[in-house]
Amino acid sequence: MLIRLVGLVSIEHDREAPRVLASHQAQIALARLCVERPTGTSREQLADAIWPDGPPSTWASALRSVVSRLRAFLATESPTSEPQLIARGGRYLLQLPEGAQVDVERGESAAISAAAAYRDGDHSTAQRLATTSVSLLRGPFLASYEGEWVDSVRARLREVRVSALETASSSSAALGDTHHALRYAEEAVRQAPFRESAYRCQMTAHRLAGNRAEALRIYQQLRTVLAEELGIDPSPESEAVYLGLLASPSPCTVPARSPHRTVSSHPLN
Repeated sequence: MLIRLVGLVSIEHDREAPRVLASHQAQIALARLCVERPTGTSREQLADAIWPDGPPSTWASALRSVVSRLRAFLATESPTSEPQLIARGGRYLLQLPEGAQVDVERGESAAISAAAAYRDGDHSTAQRLATTSVSLLRGPFLASYEGEWVDSVRARLREVRVSALETASSSSAALGDTHHALRYAEEAVRQAPFRESAYRCQMTAHRLAGNRAEALRIYQQLRTVLAEELGIDPSPESEAVYLGLLASPSPCTVPARSPHRTVSSHPLN
């Protein structure tokens, strides 16, 4: 069983078409209960996610109805090993069947493992895991919904995905796969236009592809973006890559997880 919370909220089984939970409110409840599975979710937190503009006066009974619909849906999805949605001490706890997975958890875990593999020099594994993370986290979390909790999860997942794109780019560069190194770096810059480490990946990929002039142009683009939008200069790490480009045209690599500055007050589009 794979529960997808990115894009269309659904549950997938091997060799079967995805099954979509019809109730929008139950979709939100499923997402929050999955994400907060280790600690559980209070009734009030669940209500805030379902009704971000304020719960109805009869929210307690309305919430019970949503939870009942979610229980019924989960029971039909795993009749031989029924997930348990337990109410205990004013909190709901979701217990999934053994082997069940959630896409956002798989995506975050793959990104962390990819970065570790890259640091250890296992570039093939890093590339494979990073691209898995990128694929799993493609698309918005709970696409049709808004609210403080949804926005906070989206921001965290965007950060994870951009980090995975950087790792995918740098590991591809280390393997000599300049096509994918460029592709992932360019997407990282599109997703995070103020993130210097994404530009550094892009500069490295262009240099490895033999396009030193384009790498220098990317640095100038970074300088312009930072100066005009944020009023700051590039970091010492970015400056070092630029000086390396000026000093020698020979290829070099830049670690995907090198220190970088990310301005979190700006959205990652």
